[in-house]
Amino acid sequence: MPDSDSPLLTAAPTQHTQPQAVAKSELGFTVQFWGVRGSIPTPGSDTVRYGGNTACVEALVGGKRLIFDGGTGLRVLGKHLLHQPDTVSAHLFFTHTHWDRIQGFPFFMPAFVPGNCFEIYGAPAANGASIKQSLTDQMLRPNFFTPLQKMRADMHFHNINAGSVVTLEDGLIVETIALNRHTSALGFRINWQGQSLVYATDTEPSHTLTDQNLLYLAQKADLLIYDGTYADTAYHDLNGSANISWESGVELAKEAGVQELILFHHNPAHDDDFLDHMEMEIRQRFPNVRLAREGMISQVA
Repeated sequence: MPDSDSPLLTAAPTQHTQPQAVAKSELGFTVQFWGVRGSIPTPGSDTVRYGGNTACVEALVGGKRLIFDGGTGLRVLGKHLLHQPDTVSAHLFFTHTHWDRIQGFPFFMPAFVPGNCFEIYGAPAANGASIKQSLTDQMLRPNFFTPLQKMRADMHFHNINAGSVVTLEDGLIVETIALNRHTSALGFRINWQGQSLVYATDTEPSHTLTDQNLLYLAQKADLLIYDGTYADTAYHDLNGSANISWESGVELAKEAGVQELILFHHNPAHDDDFLDHMEMEIRQRFPNVRLAREGMISQVA
């Protein structure tokens, strides 16, 4: 499992259809949501429609599999991948190493299968730990019973930073920016054949100013995945002032000329009925918006 410094990635634009009607194509561009919740898993009868697993999004782009974040939704994706007829390979990008972004990684069963191959990317944590060290630490006793070294797949770890661009085959590029100075979170833009997906889900919005780096990242994106439903007025920062609500995502989408907005990283306190009401309210301001649901598929190309 060697470490390396990674090049920079670029992303591809996206178009979408209703998930019921979409079949994933290995050679096109599709996005599927495997975990949509923030902070902590929320299983229960009142979260069935939107799901209770934490953050994990899969993009299939021109035959390449990209995975963003490894919350508990990664375990569900792993179960799905075990049924693939061939060996599994993927590029796994972590925005940051808060628990809801990495807690599914020890249960990602394809990583235990010899012959599978994973390229893993992440920025150093606030304490300076590399992405490999952060993932290794959470699997050590007394936190977990199986160390990362027991994973038998071929894994390569890449240390990236804001501004890194990772270039893959067939013109597939992933760009990165800094999203949040408190969490060192990264935002990603995937560009492929004139299409683009932006994954920006641990933002630090301002009441008065649009983040210019984020505005650049989201410019004319086909799909923007944004975490506006978590930072609502029910939550407050350490100084007691309310965080920005979903309006920041809507304003960003409008200003950047985004084709479609999907709000993601749902508040664990928000049940299905609350999120249904929120989605209807938001659509009055920006019709091309959906709230992410587990299993939802968006067709990009």
